[in-house]
Amino acid sequence: MKKLLVLALSMMLFVNCEDGKKSKRILSSSSGNINDLSVVVDNNLWEGRVGESIRNVLGDDVYGLPQDEPLFSLRQMPTVVFTDFARKNRIVFKVEKGKPASTKYIEDAFASPQKVVLVTGKTDSEIINEIETNAKKIVSEFKTEELKEKQKRIKKSLHKTTEIEDALDITLRFPSAYRIAKEGDKFFWIRRDIETGTLNIMLYEMPINAITEGEDAILDVIKIRDSIGKQYIPGPTEGTYMTTEEAYTPFMQQTIVDNKPTLETKSTWEVEGAWMSGPFINYAIKDEINNRYIIVEGFAYAPAVSKRDFVFELEAIIKSIHIK
Repeated sequence: MKKLLVLALSMMLFVNCEDGKKSKRILSSSSGNINDLSVVVDNNLWEGRVGESIRNVLGDDVYGLPQDEPLFSLRQMPTVVFTDFARKNRIVFKVEKGKPASTKYIEDAFASPQKVVLVTGKTDSEIINEIETNAKKIVSEFKTEELKEKQKRIKKSLHKTTEIEDALDITLRFPSAYRIAKEGDKFFWIRRDIETGTLNIMLYEMPINAITEGEDAILDVIKIRDSIGKQYIPGPTEGTYMTTEEAYTPFMQQTIVDNKPTLETKSTWEVEGAWMSGPFINYAIKDEINNRYIIVEGFAYAPAVSKRDFVFELEAIIKSIHIK
């Protein structure tokens, strides 16, 4: 009898352990191109005011590009077809009508890694209000997920060098396809050839008092980048060099890079008289411990093709920086 009781207890423990194991879901790997966003919303909503609100937020233009390009490439599908492989996309925006108004951010709902933003509301107006009220956070959540994915892909084949670390006491992860094209006094020009042009990164330091606080900071950043461009980034003919395009108003905002206060500036550059131009994204990272700014800028030259994903690659590289 005792033997039977022990056996029964052992079986119960075994079953419980097995149930515990089953409770841990095994998720398949997510998929999708960088910045490709699945939008799960029924057709009648997509074709009406709700769809318009989604496109205004998630299909808004990327600031700083010469031509209009959306933040994300939107791929809409009705709820009924959101099954199986369709659920594996890395970033998903889902709308459900008929439930209390809310916006939820869900990790690894159907695959891993994955970010799902679920917006609900009982009426079209409630759904639209959720989208517009949370627009900034929604975009940020998706962008953060895609930056992590891009950095993961970059790590697969890194350029190996100690020159930057030795000169500036920083590390920067960039692909082996890039090369150090020019090196100066604590200045580096890193570039990669692409089919239609080049992707470029400038990296250097400035004294901490080189950039003033407040509204004049943007003037200082542009002045600095123009002087660096004149000194280090020549144009195709003698006497020409890269400068900030005056016709395009620079956009500046405060952000955080490597846990340090940073000024992010977006605009376009040009080589006057040479019909060359393109977008740039500039980060002035305040390194108070070393009493300096680390300036790291990505700029692309890719005429006649889309540039969003090129600039996104440069941003992913820049945000891998670590100041020692």
